[in-house]
Amino acid sequence: MTAPLAHLVVTAPEAQPRRTAFILHGILGSARNWLSFARRFVAQVPDWRLVLVDLRNHGDSHGAPPPHTLAACAEDLRALAAHLDVTPEAVIGHSFGGKVALAYARDHGAGLRQCWVLDAVPGAANARDIDGDTHEVVDVVGALRGVSLPIASRAALQETLRAGGFGESFAGWMTTNLRPLEGGGFTWRFSLDAVDAMLASYFETDFWPFLNALPESLSVHVVRAARSDRWRSADLARFADAQAGGDVRLHVLEDAGHWLHVDNPDGLMRLLAGGLNGAGAPRRFTPGTPPVA
Repeated sequence: MTAPLAHLVVTAPEAQPRRTAFILHGILGSARNWLSFARRFVAQVPDWRLVLVDLRNHGDSHGAPPPHTLAACAEDLRALAAHLDVTPEAVIGHSFGGKVALAYARDHGAGLRQCWVLDAVPGAANARDIDGDTHEVVDVVGALRGVSLPIASRAALQETLRAGGFGESFAGWMTTNLRPLEGGGFTWRFSLDAVDAMLASYFETDFWPFLNALPESLSVHVVRAARSDRWRSADLARFADAQAGGDVRLHVLEDAGHWLHVDNPDGLMRLLAGGLNGAGAPRRFTPGTPPVA
């Protein structure tokens, strides 16, 4: 990055937090996706400072040179930590951000104690053949490429997306990704070409070798949303091998789909608060049995 990543620092009122965690959004998202959750979290756990990050090519983080890879995203985080003069003890990432969190732990993990991966499968995948279906994010990006720019209004975008078969909540959320133009109308706050490159890196990067030989100082928590459709039995079975190579913990968040911080924020709050404060013993996963939160 030519400048530090855009970010929001969230602390409890009048608190003097001693510990720092980065929170990373998913593809097509932004730091603000996590703002409400973060404010509630620090109110309950005021010893933590949360840094909500706009990943490269998203939100207000622009101008990053290629290549747009997970490793480059992790390097952006290292530079941000240096800019803020902090050493994060934890990094928490959702979906695409979950694999960025793993890349940061792998490449720049000195001082890092915990890595939380929220509903992201650690291994490589074929985006165009996941149990016979195209991954939904590929369909979304394809649909966005069909939207004519500039976009006349937020309402016009919602109408276009609804006409394309997308739900009301998704169409509404996508309006948060619009940037007004000086001459009128809107364009995207992200670069679709860069997003394509980032997704390619996401799908092709395999973190199982890293999980199978973790440093002793690091624990990795993977949270599967119970209603998520992104997990196959083969993915779950690999956690047994990973746990033999280090402190890898698999949790299941009930009553939640992929957008787990929206579907079950209270459950995720309890899980993260307990884990970040060191509560709970490692969860051992046996193939063929459902892991518990």
